Amino acid sequence: MKHIKTQITFCLLLITSLTFAQKDLYKEKVHIKGKDTLKYRIMYPENFSEDKQYPVVLFLHGAGERGNDNQRQLAHGSKLFADKTNRGAFPAIVIFPQCPKDSYWSNADVDRSSFPIKLVFPKDKEATKPMQLVIDLMQDVTSKDYVNTDKVYVGGLSMGGMGTFEILSRQPDMFAAAIAICGDGNAELTKNYATKVDLWVFHGANDDVVDPKGSIKMVNAILENGGKPNFTLYSDANHNSWDSTFAEPELLKWLFSKSKK
Repeated sequence: MKHIKTQITFCLLLITSLTFAQKDLYKEKVHIKGKDTLKYRIMYPENFSEDKQYPVVLFLHGAGERGNDNQRQLAHGSKLFADKTNRGAFPAIVIFPQCPKDSYWSNADVDRSSFPIKLVFPKDKEATKPMQLVIDLMQDVTSKDYVNTDKVYVGGLSMGGMGTFEILSRQPDMFAAAIAICGDGNAELTKNYATKVDLWVFHGANDDVVDPKGSIKMVNAILENGGKPNFTLYSDANHNSWDSTFAEPELLKWLFSKSKK
């Protein structure tokens, strides 16, 4: 019994050490604009050199990862980009900002009194402070000589999927491609980016938090405005359709193959 307990303890320590090793790849940073700050994590490619140029990936987390610890936002998606094989095949600068607990990436009216939650996305509202800071951060990052500005990407899940649609509507010329997972948005604003940005939209048909009809609405609007998005609806997935998304064997190959039109 003592031997078994020792093995279990060793395994837990190993898992913990691997988790911290992954987090160490994403360096803690703070972006400051005036009196406002945005906490974020950034991972650079192996053997990073300012004499080379790299793609940039921005990833927006969901509502459950909001906070101020500058760590929780790595819960979903960071492992995919930090995987040693993926880092070797797709060297890139990867950024995970963190939204404060009391705000959202997208300027949405959210009603959580029933499920799926009710969402309204105003057309003309000013961006939330976290979204403004993310845009400012990305403008700063993409001004660097070591960034390939033709290969800048954005992705997000749930609240971050909504943020993905929103940042595309506000910065349609910044991104070459986007991944929106179990999100929603203002369909009218897809005209800003439908023909400029390649999209792959994902949702779970059984999602009881964010209605899959939201993604269907956005895909239809992109099509109506001349875009040609990929759309994957997982018949058996609930809200955590990001698990199936991150397991897609062609996901990163598709993303990093895209350049600005």
